[in-house]
Amino acid sequence: MIRTYRDKDFEKVRHLLAESLVFDTITPEILKEKLYADPDFSYDTCFVTEENGTLQGFMQGVIRTIKGVKTGYLKLMAVDSASRKNGIARKMYQKLEDHFRDSGVSKVRIFDTPLNYFSPGIDPRYTEALCFAWRMGFERFDDTSNLVVDLESRDWSTERKEHDLAVEGIVISRATEEDRVELLHFLEEHFDLWRHEVAVSYQSDPVAVHIARFNNHIRGFSAYNGNNIGSGSFGPMGTSKEMRGKGIGEVLMKRCLADMRQQGMKTAVIPWVGPIPFYSRHTGARVDRVFWRFEKNL
Repeated sequence: MIRTYRDKDFEKVRHLLAESLVFDTITPEILKEKLYADPDFSYDTCFVTEENGTLQGFMQGVIRTIKGVKTGYLKLMAVDSASRKNGIARKMYQKLEDHFRDSGVSKVRIFDTPLNYFSPGIDPRYTEALCFAWRMGFERFDDTSNLVVDLESRDWSTERKEHDLAVEGIVISRATEEDRVELLHFLEEHFDLWRHEVAVSYQSDPVAVHIARFNNHIRGFSAYNGNNIGSGSFGPMGTSKEMRGKGIGEVLMKRCLADMRQQGMKTAVIPWVGPIPFYSRHTGARVDRVFWRFEKNL
């Protein structure tokens, strides 16, 4: 029987995900973040399959409007190993897709859910998930990577480079509560999809965001602990176009990595990476995992 998720299912769902996602770690805190802290969480798009009191499957979807396009996301899913090949995932997905269609969604993606995501696509080692995507009519359209940084491998100090930037009038600092409104306006103008993650980073103590100011205006930022909290996730980061090429991003990033090492982390994960050479050059980061991205037009 397929029904909507209930709060009392939480621990059973977590155990199901932990059993199925063998290449990942999903803690109670992270699952709460993926469910209840998602800005578009809805019980209407969150399903379980249950038989005689046993949870056999789980599937979470969300709907977001990104750059004017109403998109459905299959965010999390798992089927109990003893219940696979019985069409459970297919039936849950058909129910989810029907809801997406009724809601005016124009396309669906798997896992790469901006603002709040567990993984940026399907790790191809989850071969059954790949086969499911193809059976449901999805097409692979891109790859992306997670990098890993050894935080103990080098000195992350930035004092000399910060001094050089200060000579040019660029001031680097940790963001404060007084910076929050201006920073969110800066993100809305330049990096709108990252506003939610940076707002989450602000909840850390100390604030897990560093900023660059020029002429007393924020022109760059770098953050961590804004997604999959506690897992050592770095990012997002960005610098306004007119200030790029000065080394601002490198300094902001290294300040974040220094924080993470000071807090006892041995490695940092840089997820959903575009510019691999930048991170490799400045941090020694290496590709750790690759993800395949899938999309289906409705």
